[in-house]
Amino acid sequence: MSIQESGEMYLETIYILSKKNSFVRSIDVGEYMGYSKPSVSRAVGLLKNGGYITVDKEGYISLTDVGTEVAEKMYERHKLLTDLLIKLGVDEETATEDACRIEHHISDKSFEAIKKHINQF
Repeated sequence: MSIQESGEMYLETIYILSKKNSFVRSIDVGEYMGYSKPSVSRAVGLLKNGGYITVDKEGYISLTDVGTEVAEKMYERHKLLTDLLIKLGVDEETATEDACRIEHHISDKSFEAIKKHINQF
């Protein structure tokens, strides 16, 4: 199943929150992203049906292997692109916002080339 940009953002958020806390709930995701409960509920349902997350009977969200793969990919892209933009002289807020936009659209091939180039230094 192909995932949309918004789904990638939710998975990345769940990944980030799970690094900070052992349990992640929909309310935590909504607060972090600034989204309403109905929006988060819909996204959680779609991600669950797509096999990207599981939700236990207490409402705790866990990434599946596929969900973790997507989340880690987005997180790596976000961090690297943010750092690159800051090193180029972009302020942190703008760099973070731009990296978020770029991370969802850049091809794997281009990202790997950027990563390879950066790792040379």
